[in-house]
This record gives sequence, C-alpha cells and structure tokens, in this order.
Amino acid sequence: MERTGMTSFRGIPVTLTGNEVKVGDSAPDFTALDVNMAPVTLSSFKGQVVIISVVPSLDTPVCELQTKHFNEEAAKLSAKVLTISMDLPFAQRRFCDSFKIGNITTLSDFKDREFGQRYGLAVKELGLLARAVLVVDKTGKISYIQVVKESGKQPDYEPVLAEAKRLGA
Repeated sequence: MERTGMTSFRGIPVTLTGNEVKVGDSAPDFTALDVNMAPVTLSSFKGQVVIISVVPSLDTPVCELQTKHFNEEAAKLSAKVLTISMDLPFAQRRFCDSFKIGNITTLSDFKDREFGQRYGLAVKELGLLARAVLVVDKTGKISYIQVVKESGKQPDYEPVLAEAKRLGA
C-alpha cells in the first residue's frame, strides 16, 4: 500500500509504503537489530508501555535532538523507549556512545526492513523511515500515532509523553 500527503522531506512530498496502522490496532510485531546485532522484537516488551521514536537517520541534527530528548524523558518514565532507524547497528552504537545515550534502546530496521513495512512508515523515494512517534499500551495496542508532516521538524513531544503517562508510564 502506498500513501502520499502524509509527510515531506525538505518540503517535497514523499510516498509512504507498507501497511498503515491506526490507533486501536494491535501493534504489529517486528524484529530489528540492536547495537550488538542481536534481534529484538516488539513482543518482548508486552506488559509495558512502549514509546517508539522513529527517525530517518541518527546522523542528522533533528534526529539527534529527538533521540536525546527521548533519552532524557526515558529516565523519568517507566515506559520502554525504542528509537528505530535505518542506520546500521554499528552507527547506532557509535551515536549512543558519543552522546551517552543509555536510557533508550536503539534499533536498526536496515536488515529486514520489517518495521517500516509493517507500520507503513517506509519512505519509498529515500529508503529511510518517516519521522514518527507511536505509543503502545501494556496490552500491545497502539494508543497514539504522530507522523511528523515535515521530516526536518521535531515531533510534538507533549502529547506523546502525556499519553505514555496516562497509560501508567
């Protein structure tokens, strides 16, 4: 499935591919690689509130800000915070080591591109993921979705954090 008009990159509309998810849907399980190249599944966090912060690449200023912000917030929450991108696990490790990121889990969707397709956040033209944030409740249902209209802008953090706290994070 392809969708246009949801987001843009440097002001140019891009096409999102994959299965669009909606609030109330069961969060599709996916496997991505952590910084040690170990597979991690969303289902391994069942019973916890999970914030999924999706970034195009950690090596860009806005993605860096978003990841640092969620790393700071994760220290104050009981939610599990995952940051997922197409960056290679090696690059993610370097990023986390450089910025002392230790409160979140970074995941790479590069190998199988499963997350991007299952959540409809794969950017067809770029081979990257669209900037987005999702909240998954303790039962595995999606309770909040924000696809950022322009990839060069940060997400609106307040509703994300409010939803996570409402769910007990």
